[in-house]
Amino acid sequence: MRISKFKNEAAIDWSKADQRKKQESALRNVRAGFGTEYPLVIGGERVILGEKFQSINPSRSREIVGVFQRGDASAAQKGIDAAAKSFKTWKLVPAQRRAQYLFRAAEIMRRRRFELNAVEIFEVGKTWPEADADVAEAIDFLEFYGREMLRYGREQRVEKLKGEKGKLVYLPLGVGAIIPPWNFPLAILTGMTSAAIVAGNTVVLKPSSDSPVTAWKFMEVMKEAGLPAGVVNFVTGPGGSVGDALVTNPKTRFVAFTGSKEVGIRINELASAVRPGQIWLKRVVAEMGGKDSIIIDEDANLEESAHAVAVSAFGFQGQKCSACSRVIVPEKIHDKFVQYLTGKVSNLSVGNAADQKNSIGPVINQASKGKILEYIKKAVTEGGHVVAGGTITDGEGFFVQPTVIVGVTPKATIAQEEIFGPVLAVIKVKNFDEAITVANNTEFGLTGSLFSKNKKHLQRAEKEFFVGNLYLNRKCTGAMVGAHPFGGFNMSGTDSKAGGRDYLLLFLQAQSIAEKTNRA
Repeated sequence: MRISKFKNEAAIDWSKADQRKKQESALRNVRAGFGTEYPLVIGGERVILGEKFQSINPSRSREIVGVFQRGDASAAQKGIDAAAKSFKTWKLVPAQRRAQYLFRAAEIMRRRRFELNAVEIFEVGKTWPEADADVAEAIDFLEFYGREMLRYGREQRVEKLKGEKGKLVYLPLGVGAIIPPWNFPLAILTGMTSAAIVAGNTVVLKPSSDSPVTAWKFMEVMKEAGLPAGVVNFVTGPGGSVGDALVTNPKTRFVAFTGSKEVGIRINELASAVRPGQIWLKRVVAEMGGKDSIIIDEDANLEESAHAVAVSAFGFQGQKCSACSRVIVPEKIHDKFVQYLTGKVSNLSVGNAADQKNSIGPVINQASKGKILEYIKKAVTEGGHVVAGGTITDGEGFFVQPTVIVGVTPKATIAQEEIFGPVLAVIKVKNFDEAITVANNTEFGLTGSLFSKNKKHLQRAEKEFFVGNLYLNRKCTGAMVGAHPFGGFNMSGTDSKAGGRDYLLLFLQAQSIAEKTNRA
């Protein structure tokens, strides 16, 4: 079968009435299923437990999107055992056949795109464009990693030796734990899981308790694609019980995690200990936090850069590890830039994510809302001044106005700690030299951006701005699969470069085979 060249999935054009009607219809259909109870799936079997938890709509907190099983260490063990059993046969499936499951899943997601959008809109409060971008990225991951496995499954080049026939083949690792986040509930989940299974591994998927319905839809897609039972096992429940049990199990060969710095550190520590019966050092793929900066140079186009900062800071309510949470501005243009920026922010409408007119939806839950408001208060006590937002929005959901704070010092709390909400710190500096210094002054190193017309400054940024994903004269969010391999330095994780040509290597191990050919 001839496989076409990879191409990123196009966004839906919401200016077209027929597209809007399809999305509105999907929202009604998904709403009709609110309150449905979903099982665990272990070895293809549906499992119901005694304890449950609910996934709620953050735009309307009294609405229950779905009811799920509260798994425990026992459920995690059963998931691992089922994955270990399936690994014995799945690892022998040719790479070409494994890739076909991903290509079929991509087609199914295209057909169910409006439904998947609707689930994200309700379950995590993504606006229409943000939800659609997430689903498109999930499709991209399936298409890209399927093609990558075809590449790794082909004959690999090795140097020839006289009298020997040599080759190098890539083998799967074994059983893995997949622990994705709620903020990209389909894209990152799909990316981590599909990469692991197309490489020949089997997994236990433990989704975030804030986005399990979206994860369930992924399970539906893979079942429809014909994926054999036990290749992906679905276990919902708390990270402290299910997650820890998966990470510490001696049968677990690898852990793929995306989430906070604190949880990532804990997973790395737990996985590093060798437990009785364990015969390997576990591999950890961790994407953690960010404290991302955009530098505005003195010669930058202020309107263009202010728009990019607003989009980077407040897209999906700032709940992206790549989001701009600090904008660094030379004193010469500071006041004028802030004027442009606050003008952009004032045009952002906050409200129910299901309403297309709203550009900003809710934050994920009440705890997050409270934490964000505390950070805003802390910023003011440390000398910051709120020039936009700073308040909550009335309603049934977890709404916080997009907030811009000026007068923030480089070492202030909101300049150093990841907030994961719609809060932007404006840091005034003397010049470009100081801007670079400030941009590098956190423990993170995920994304960053520079707006400048100065070629020397752009070249210096390439050498001195220490982040895994650097953008020049564009926003610091919206990494595209294939074009922007994604992952960060320092406490931002293990720099996995998701969506890049190196990513599948994290789920593979190479075996060298040499045969002597001139035997006497």
